Amino acid sequence: MQFHILVFASFASLIAPFGGFFASGLKRTFKVKDFGESIPGHGGITDRMDCQFIMGFFAFMYYQSFIKVYSSSVGGVIEMAVQGLSVEEQVEVVRGLAKYLVGQGQVEEGVLECLTGVMPRRR
Repeated sequence: MQFHILVFASFASLIAPFGGFFASGLKRTFKVKDFGESIPGHGGITDRMDCQFIMGFFAFMYYQSFIKVYSSSVGGVIEMAVQGLSVEEQVEVVRGLAKYLVGQGQVEEGVLECLTGVMPRRR
């Protein structure tokens, strides 16, 4: 936890202030003096929040990449992989799994014969 705080503090103090430079360059490109008139002479709320936009983006990306715990199951991964296959390829996967399970002694050989009869090979 302390490491993540160190990373956020370092980014906030070293990189985020450059959001102001980025916003200034953007304003010069479009020949705009200020992004708003809510604070006279100070460029509005948006000019006060330049570094906050960069810090928010960094915080989101950092959280998604390094902190968030993704939970996946074998079934979920297999389902995602099989969804991208054509019907013929899916049938070949089922046959291959059946052969493997028969070889491991987990399924009777009759199941493999049944699958072969129900799902004829397509070429």
